[in-house]
Amino acid sequence: MNQKTDDRRPTTDRLLIPSRSVGIVGYGAYVPRYRLPAKEISRIWTDGTGGTPIQEKAVPGPDEDTATMAIEAARNAVVRAAIQPEEIRAVWVGSESHPYAVKPTSTIVAEALGIVPFTQAGDWEFACKAGTEAMVAAMGLVGSNMANYALAIGMDTAQGRPGDALEYTAAAGGAAFIIGPAEEALAVIESSLSYVTDTPDFWRREYQKYPEHGQRFTGEPAYFHHIIAAGQAYLDATGTTAADYQYAIFHQPNTKFPTRVGAQLGFSKEQIAPGLLVPVIGNTYSGAAIIGLTATLDIAQPGDRILMVSFGSGAGSDAFGLRVTKRLLEQRDKAIKTQTYIARRTEIDYATYTRMRGKLLMK
Repeated sequence: MNQKTDDRRPTTDRLLIPSRSVGIVGYGAYVPRYRLPAKEISRIWTDGTGGTPIQEKAVPGPDEDTATMAIEAARNAVVRAAIQPEEIRAVWVGSESHPYAVKPTSTIVAEALGIVPFTQAGDWEFACKAGTEAMVAAMGLVGSNMANYALAIGMDTAQGRPGDALEYTAAAGGAAFIIGPAEEALAVIESSLSYVTDTPDFWRREYQKYPEHGQRFTGEPAYFHHIIAAGQAYLDATGTTAADYQYAIFHQPNTKFPTRVGAQLGFSKEQIAPGLLVPVIGNTYSGAAIIGLTATLDIAQPGDRILMVSFGSGAGSDAFGLRVTKRLLEQRDKAIKTQTYIARRTEIDYATYTRMRGKLLMK
């Protein structure tokens, strides 16, 4: 279907609404404790004269990778869901940094949590929106009555070529969500909407260690176009405006981008602030939007409505509308909150970061 014809469809036809109402029945985040200040990167590469788009970024420890961090976030989600792990019928892990080129991360997570053997498992990729991509699939699985619970995770490690602009923000962390029946939900997912095009703003070929990006091209035709298009289409399709939501969360590659798209969609800085974590943990890629959702759920109240719009290079966005329920107040204090992970920090220097991230190849 060409773009002109597609634009003539009723806006409600663009919404993804499951046959059975579903929601987030459990959620959890994980952020590693090590922090590399942006000024330390600037000290190495620009003698301290370069700009620092964020304060610092989270860096995984030498014994941490996407799988181990996904397990930690998922454990928090299971505790809040108050279900038995074997009830989860799908484990989907979205990431740009799976530890194996050929071997699923999802089976490692499923085994560690005791979800095996009777479950569906798979790894997802779509740059920074791999986590929300897994959430949409989980909505479909649970919403079609094929399963009562599905686990969707977005998690990444810090990636960035030494000295590249990306190194300042490329961080580690993410979130996990258990999607289940709406009657058990901490937050009901009212609907979602996806918007994708072939926009080559960011990529990494096989055998390349670091991703490449289109410099400023990653902004206007990529990030801004897709998030604004998806967000506005969602508002139009649902007949809502920014005033109908207490909170809004947008993909966070830096501080300026989500603030700018929020303003263009009519959201205030106060609506965006609770989920804007990038200044202190950096861009967690597949977890960048959804970890903002966990921080928001940690403070939201029953009846609050939340708009979340992710972005993945390549390129696309997923928009979600959520409504918080009373059950959130009963369950959220049962697991570690996102701000607790952010508050526990150990500062490292660039040399330690280089060693921990394997940036010096010895053979």
